[in-house]
Amino acid sequence: MKRLLAFAAPFLFAGSAFAQVQVDLKFARIQYVAYEPVIASVQITNLAGRDIELRDDNGQHWFGFEVTAGEGRFLPSSKQEGEPPLRIESGKTVTRKINLTPLYPIQDLGPYHVRANVFFADLNKFFYSPSKVFQVGDARAIWQRTVGVPEGMTDAGSVRTYSLLSNRFPDHTKLYVRVEDKSTGAVYCTFPLGRAIAFDEPQAELDQSNSLHVLHCAAPRTWAYSRVGVNGELLAHKTYMETKTRPRLRRAADGRIAVRGGMLDAPVQSNPAAKLSARPPSVPPDD
Repeated sequence: MKRLLAFAAPFLFAGSAFAQVQVDLKFARIQYVAYEPVIASVQITNLAGRDIELRDDNGQHWFGFEVTAGEGRFLPSSKQEGEPPLRIESGKTVTRKINLTPLYPIQDLGPYHVRANVFFADLNKFFYSPSKVFQVGDARAIWQRTVGVPEGMTDAGSVRTYSLLSNRFPDHTKLYVRVEDKSTGAVYCTFPLGRAIAFDEPQAELDQSNSLHVLHCAAPRTWAYSRVGVNGELLAHKTYMETKTRPRLRRAADGRIAVRGGMLDAPVQSNPAAKLSARPPSVPPDD
């Protein structure tokens, strides 16, 4: 019996060490448009039986990702600094949402494989999530306009191109906006404005500051209004309900754009901000 226990002890210890930290990774969907935020949801569960602190140690970052392109090529991260230490109580799970788009070169079309990793300095050991895959494609441009950046704004005198893009998913269609400088290749944003149905073409208008106003039909008798700045900021996102009149964009004499008709519904809430990396823009919720 002593021999059996002595033989089994190393395996019991190894199993216990393996279960110290559990890492899980999820994506809201598997299809994304090039340059839009790809939000990875990472769950870290403490199974050590005691409170733990995850921290950088001897130049090793405690948190990161392994991202490979479709052909198996590892992609480098643009993020150099580490994360602040994270303390997790025994048995607790911490969830973080991280935007991978500004951290990795994932703009080329094709599949990408991702797994999250956590380094536990107390054991000098890495713990990995199961690998997940997502696909990057591009959407169909349905409207485009190039404008100048007004004086007093960042990059005044340069140009921006607004594009409205339509992307069809298996069960719905989504409208996107992209802001870019085609002369330099810089893309300032690509994000969804919400679901769209083929009831009416989206309305797009530019105001006196060259901000883009978009009104589109998101569902029967439901219209989504968005205002986007020349540097890719989402300045407003609201929902209007069709009543006796249908909401429409109207231009005032001073160049201001406003929604006339319909009834303003409750504002759409944006996604929670990322905790462990560059924050994604305040985009409408992913559905």
